[in-house]
Amino acid sequence: MRAFLRWAIGLVAIVHGLIHLLGVVEGFGWAESAALTEPIGTTLGVAWLVASVLVVTAGALLLARVRGWWVVAAIAAVVSQAVIVTSWSDAKAGTVANLALAAAAVYGFGSQGPTSFRARFRRLARQATTAASCTASGRGPVTDEDLARLPTPVAAYLRAVGAVGRPRVIGFRADISGRIRSGPDQPWMRWVGEQVNTFGPAPGRLFHMDAAMKGIPADVLHAYVGPGASMQVRLASLIPMVHATGPEMDRAETVTLLNDLCVLAPAALVDAPVEWTPIDDHHARATYTNAGHTVSAVLTFDDTDELVDFVSDDRLRASPDGRTFTRQRWSTPITGYRDVGGRRLGAVGHARWHPDDGPAFDYLEFHTDGITYLEAPDERRRVADPPHDATPRDHTDVVPVERGR
Repeated sequence: MRAFLRWAIGLVAIVHGLIHLLGVVEGFGWAESAALTEPIGTTLGVAWLVASVLVVTAGALLLARVRGWWVVAAIAAVVSQAVIVTSWSDAKAGTVANLALAAAAVYGFGSQGPTSFRARFRRLARQATTAASCTASGRGPVTDEDLARLPTPVAAYLRAVGAVGRPRVIGFRADISGRIRSGPDQPWMRWVGEQVNTFGPAPGRLFHMDAAMKGIPADVLHAYVGPGASMQVRLASLIPMVHATGPEMDRAETVTLLNDLCVLAPAALVDAPVEWTPIDDHHARATYTNAGHTVSAVLTFDDTDELVDFVSDDRLRASPDGRTFTRQRWSTPITGYRDVGGRRLGAVGHARWHPDDGPAFDYLEFHTDGITYLEAPDERRRVADPPHDATPRDHTDVVPVERGR
């Protein structure tokens, strides 16, 4: 829910709930209210008190963005409307506030309830990270020997981002934000998202985006689990707008998975099924295979050994309804790096289409606001010192990334 609507509905609910106290005062006989002409007894006074507490609580939970606020909001709207009916001629105006609260509860169910994209994202993320942890091999930290098979600029990149000497990365969870648009002449839309990737025998990519289309909230879920990928969009978290699946979607997400490896989790490249082709001191080609799809990209590195661009001709651009796909050159220039818990991360960048019939244009800007790496346990260390370090360290600390370029 957009911040303006959240605050507007939350504050209206709190004021609406406080007005219910007039019925409490009248019902308990503490004072007479000129606003209430119909008699209210003690029993109804209790009902008005319950309604007041529920509505105020719903508004406060909404403002605080407490998970499950919509359950309280739905109950509050029903109870409040029930007591309003008992004093209809005096309190019927409160129906408007209850309708707004009920509409917010319906949206809350769609955006956060058990059938929401957010709930599905969390379920799939738990399953994916658990599976990745269970199948991770304890080969110890990344070493210089692991980099020996890589082209010179790729090996230098992994050293520059701090991969050597640190645990192997088998996944990550990231908080990401930015802007997106559907075309070069379309307006930008702000978005915030959360992403979970896992690597290893069965890599996966999950990405949930909370955006807005012309002021209306929109939920987007990318799920690449097992051999198949999908992209779904719901307007106001309730109305299906896009559901893209099929071989073209699988191939597009395979390119994105390779991009995530190179940009967000470069340490995982040492164990990933990537074939490298050296080009020169600043370029190398990566060929990646997953679930029967083979894609490639050319990586460009600058004089400081940082990755500055990723270009692939294997990604497909989806139509607005997600039903058709067109092959187009796709690139992700990286414009800002940050230190994250001892690792170097390409935290600021763009996604760019290169149409055959027009100039290239950025359709997405992203900023990695925080990231948590899922690290493989070091079995050799555990065997050497089992009493003290018997529990494997699966995650680094959650490290926020400084905003800016």
